[in-house]
Amino acid sequence: MIYGNHGKLLRINLEEKNFGVEEISEKTLNETIGGKGLGTHLLLREVHPLVDPLSPENKIIFTTGPACDTRIPASSRYGVFAKSPLTGIYAESYSGGHLAPVMKRAGFDAIILEGISNTPVYLHINQDGVTFHEAGHLWGLESYETENCIKKEVGIRNAQALVIGPAGENLVKFACIKNNYWRSAGRTGLGAVMGSKKVKGLIFSGDARARLAESALLKEYICSLKEKGKDNAAVKAYYNFGTPMMVSILNEVNSFPSRYWHRGNSENWRNLSAEYLRDNLEVRSRACRSCYMACGKLSRVLKGRHKGLTIEGPEYETIYAFGGLCCIDQLEEVVYLNDLCDRLGLDTISSGNLAAFAIEAGLDGKIKGAPAYGDVDSIAELIKKISARQGLGDILADGIKSASQKLGLEDIAIHVKGMEPAGYDPRVLKGMGLAYAISDRGACHLRTTFYKPELSGIISPQQIEGKAELLIDYEDRAVLFDCLIFCRFFRDLVTWDDLSTVIAATTGQQLNKEQLQKIANNVVSWARIFNLKAGISRKDDTLPPRFFQEPLDRDGNITREELDYLVNDYYRLRGWDKEGIPLQ
Repeated sequence: MIYGNHGKLLRINLEEKNFGVEEISEKTLNETIGGKGLGTHLLLREVHPLVDPLSPENKIIFTTGPACDTRIPASSRYGVFAKSPLTGIYAESYSGGHLAPVMKRAGFDAIILEGISNTPVYLHINQDGVTFHEAGHLWGLESYETENCIKKEVGIRNAQALVIGPAGENLVKFACIKNNYWRSAGRTGLGAVMGSKKVKGLIFSGDARARLAESALLKEYICSLKEKGKDNAAVKAYYNFGTPMMVSILNEVNSFPSRYWHRGNSENWRNLSAEYLRDNLEVRSRACRSCYMACGKLSRVLKGRHKGLTIEGPEYETIYAFGGLCCIDQLEEVVYLNDLCDRLGLDTISSGNLAAFAIEAGLDGKIKGAPAYGDVDSIAELIKKISARQGLGDILADGIKSASQKLGLEDIAIHVKGMEPAGYDPRVLKGMGLAYAISDRGACHLRTTFYKPELSGIISPQQIEGKAELLIDYEDRAVLFDCLIFCRFFRDLVTWDDLSTVIAATTGQQLNKEQLQKIANNVVSWARIFNLKAGISRKDDTLPPRFFQEPLDRDGNITREELDYLVNDYYRLRGWDKEGIPLQ
């Protein structure tokens, strides 16, 4: 008996404009749980790791998890999987908001899009299957307008849509998928995969409900989780300030990347901070479905040339990417660039990194007409050119690895496996150096969120011995979060015992910590196997040369020897050989 999931996969052939429903076995669901586990299992089974990511042979897979469409706070999330056009390896991304429960009520645990449509389409998916809609009239529209149009045309109350913007249509390799205007499956370029398949959007409706194994136990757990969050300091901080609270924290420890990773702090960080946001913009807290943390901040600009502009954000990562790396010293201008990226369907982390890289390339004399540090309008024009693939924008649209090779600037480019890091400098937070180096999708802060123990005093940022063991504990819990699918911000509230309880209540599986760790290790190893077959090797599990060669201005440095020790220890603890190959 399958609980917590539907046991169904929807396969959509875009070339033939047909679909089929397949069973997912109880064994597969038990071994994968759902979400990341199921998505990674299917990607390894369905996609050859050497295919061109923008070819018909690549497939894009959407999944939910057994926690989705329950009332558990933190559970309103879906996952997306494919081979990444940005990195050429394993791709995953997740998004919150209000779409995931409706996606699950369409009646499927996984949806696979394969092939390429000969004309632009959008798809309406419910428990009866798929309706194909012509989307030529939507091609070229920005993301907000596209979402509005699709919902209006389908005309079903409470239907939810995900869409791409012009960047995805133009195959910008860090284009993202958008839902609820401001929520993004943001990293690894999955919007470009949708664009390559000529799919402008998906819209979901339905009333299919997955059966729960123990409803009473789940209700009891939800009550306990709400009680646990009442006086929790992290919950209060996210509710009051959201992720911009990290601006002051990272500047204080000299780990706020600035001036394209040359500095660890910004002189004008106070104009980018959560306190500035609260005091100078009109801000209302917003939550995903069923969540009491309400970390989202609906922010309206009150003064200046962008007066009246409203977004949900900006998040810390966008502030660091534009405010730090590009030296923009006013939050209202970061809001403007955030809105521009959202409309075009661009990942803000990659966009800010590439803009700052272009500034450095201009200073180095490699390109003409580059933006200047702090020049918002020239940066905005560059972002538009990236989305449209015009001029210099066409070079940058292929991502940092390709652009740096074409411009002869590989020595200054900051990335791991083709993806730029988030806003935590590993020369100070050395555990984040390991996190970036071994992440299955390229430099990523969310695979482990290891900045948390390093910043909170659980482990010293400079400590090397024993760090890999703690990082794996964080990574394993994060993997299980992504199988259920849970929001990372509940990491302080959801323990190993809680994970066992949630899985028992939803799926009926009785799993202890050791069994959960085995599932997590399997999922990590599956992603590693995909990457090994795609051409990744031990030499790729490293950091950009500048992080070893260029100490931060105050007190930050990481050596190759330190990182080698951390990577070796990580491999050993994972049960991989010295080349990073899983032994089982």
